[in-house]
Amino acid sequence: MNLNLAKHPCFDDKARHHFGRVHLPVAPKCNIQCNFCDRKNDCVAESRPGVTSAILSPGQALAYLEKVVAERPNMAVVGIAGPGDPFANPEETMETLRLVRERFPEMLLCVATNGLAVYRHIDELAQLQVSHVTITINAVDPQIGARIYAWVRDGVKILRGLAGAQLLLERQLMAVTELRARGIVVKVNTIVVPGVNEYHVVEVANTVAELGADILNCVALYPVENTVFAKVPSPTPELMGELRKEAAVYMPQMHHCTRCRADAVGLLGEVPTAENFAALAAAAALPLQPHSNRPYVAVISQEGVLINQHLGEARELLIYAITNEGCVQVDTRPAPASGDGDTRWEKLAATISDCRALLVNRAGGNPGRVLNAAGIRLVEMSGLIQDGVQAIYEGRRIPTPPQPRLSCAAGGCKGGGGGCG
Repeated sequence: MNLNLAKHPCFDDKARHHFGRVHLPVAPKCNIQCNFCDRKNDCVAESRPGVTSAILSPGQALAYLEKVVAERPNMAVVGIAGPGDPFANPEETMETLRLVRERFPEMLLCVATNGLAVYRHIDELAQLQVSHVTITINAVDPQIGARIYAWVRDGVKILRGLAGAQLLLERQLMAVTELRARGIVVKVNTIVVPGVNEYHVVEVANTVAELGADILNCVALYPVENTVFAKVPSPTPELMGELRKEAAVYMPQMHHCTRCRADAVGLLGEVPTAENFAALAAAAALPLQPHSNRPYVAVISQEGVLINQHLGEARELLIYAITNEGCVQVDTRPAPASGDGDTRWEKLAATISDCRALLVNRAGGNPGRVLNAAGIRLVEMSGLIQDGVQAIYEGRRIPTPPQPRLSCAAGGCKGGGGGCG
């Protein structure tokens, strides 16, 4: 198969006026926390990396892509760029790439990653003829990296400070080398953070150029609310011009980046339309395909009939599926013990990682944020378990409970103060 690499709009300035790309948002989880990033998966008002209006399973993503290609035949590239990291979601990412390569053999495939865990999948990426990989490398000095990354998670181990930055850098540089050894085009993104790494960009360019990277994309910081760098101003166009000129001594520069969303579609720079969001929502409502790794729905219930329990009170999780016999309970799992703050909800997400949704009567904001980041929909409702589960599978809207919400402090939860909000 001979792929026309010149059709990629992010890597070829001429191509961006003629060929479009579509990002498939199948990767909600991330394995690092950058101090400039907040993944608002449902924010349609922002156009930046880390946001999408929906999370799709691999099967839903293929159905969505088929619709996009039918309506817009100039689509030349299929990419996976989050909203988390593709290789913090390796099963979803690799399954999606397999499906797309089989269905659309002429498409260019690309992924955008932080580089921490891509090394495990480089051989298969090459086999699938993934032609382009973008790695975000913000520093080649761990001292500077430690100011940019809050933590790095390698498997179940979380590293902070210099240790995390050092591991991430080692994996990133290894990934550039290994990808280029297999003929995969590598673009390096560097987020320019004033006061942190702006005078380090040239060193990044020199380092990755020596490893064979093809192009450098200096990206101006986009200050995001509720992040460590929220008050850091975006670098001026004049500074960005100077940095690109200096870095160009070592390698070619990208000048037309539009900081794409994780669900971007169309030509670079096109603003997402209501029709785009509607098509994505319709795909997300489709029944999950048999190859999906999220075939179940988790439920919180006091007696196993009604959804009538606050998440903070839960001691067990009831797991349901739709089968030929109808709505059937297939498993019971222990809920994580109270305490530990967000760690509790991360354990919950791991416990129900094969579930597309969790149905509860009430829940605080923190569990929803953590579960959403893991690609699990948290739904507050009241009524029969069967009605809720069927609505999830059929993509129907579920009404929220009519009673006013009470916080734990106001007596709305019988939990032990262990962090249900």
